[in-house]
Amino acid sequence: MAATRPWQGVVVALPTPFRGDLSVDYERLQEHVRWLGDAGCRGVTPCGPLGEYPALSEGERADVVRAAVEAAPPGCAVVPAVGGYGSRQARQWAEQARAVGAAAVLAPPPVGYPGGPAEVVAHYREVAAVGLPVVVCRDPAESTVDLTPDLLARVAETDGVVAVREDDVRRLHRVRDLCPHLDVLAGADDVLLELTVCGATGWLARCPNALPRLCLRLHRLCAARDLAAALPLYARLHPLLGWGARTEGVQAVKLAMGLTGRYGGPCRPPRGALPPELEERLCRDLRRAERATPGRCPRRDVLHVSEVAGPPADICTVTVAPAGS
Repeated sequence: MAATRPWQGVVVALPTPFRGDLSVDYERLQEHVRWLGDAGCRGVTPCGPLGEYPALSEGERADVVRAAVEAAPPGCAVVPAVGGYGSRQARQWAEQARAVGAAAVLAPPPVGYPGGPAEVVAHYREVAAVGLPVVVCRDPAESTVDLTPDLLARVAETDGVVAVREDDVRRLHRVRDLCPHLDVLAGADDVLLELTVCGATGWLARCPNALPRLCLRLHRLCAARDLAAALPLYARLHPLLGWGARTEGVQAVKLAMGLTGRYGGPCRPPRGALPPELEERLCRDLRRAERATPGRCPRRDVLHVSEVAGPPADICTVTVAPAGS
C-alpha cells in the first residue's frame, strides 16, 4: 500500500542502474527501491532526468516503472516521470504508470517544444485526464517552457494537479499566493532548507540515493523549522547536495552511491565518467557529509571508479583519505 500524498515527504529521484554492457539491471533497481523504502523514504521517481530516460527504449522505460512498482515496500509510493515531446507521449506514459499501479506522476511541460500558455495548459489537461494525481515539474534544464507562477496558476485549475516541483525560493512565495491548494516540493537538494522553511511540504531529492537516513534527518529538522539543529547539518552536507544540479549530476549521484557501498553503475552515452579532478572533489564532499554521521566514512580508501560509475574500460583510481584526516 503506497503512502497517502507521498509528495508531502521525501521522494527520491532514481538513477537507472546499467550493467557493464549497458543493459538495464532491473534486479539492482528493485533492490535499491526496497532499500530506500525501508530507510523511510515516502516515494521514488523513476524515469526522470536522473534516470537517463532519453537513453531508454520505450520497452525499457515501461519495464523500469513496472519493476519499481513491484519492488516498492508498503508506505513507499512510485511517482514516475512522464516527460515527452508532447501531450500524446506524456499521456501514454501516464496511462502506463496507472496500469502498473503507480500512485501519481511527475509531469514536466512539453520537452523540446517551447509551447505557449494555452498549449501548456492543454498538455497538463491531457495528462491529468488519465486519473492519477499530477505533480507539475518545473525544471528549466529539461524543458524550455518557463512555468512562471502565473502560468502555473492556470495549469493548477486543472482537476488532478496536486503539487509542483520548485527550485527557486523567490518563486515559492508567489506560487503559494496564486495556488494555495498546491503542495510544493523542493526541487533541488541545495535549496532544501530555504524552500522547506518557507513552506515546501516535500522534497524531490537526489542525495538520498547515497545517504538516505542522513537526508531524512535533515528534512525532518527543516520541516520542524528546528534551525539550531538543521543549519549545522545543512552546512556539512551542502557541498554534496550541490552536485545534483550540476551538468554532471547523474554521474555524481552514481559515483556517490558506489562510494557508500551501493551500486551506481555506468551511464549510457553521451554521458561518460567524471574527470579525475571532479571525482576527487566529490569524494571530499562525501567524506565531509559522512562525518555528520558518527562512525561513517566511505568504505574503501582506494576505489576503482569503473566498478560504480563507468564501463570496465574507464578504470581510474580515486584516493579517499581516512575519516578524521
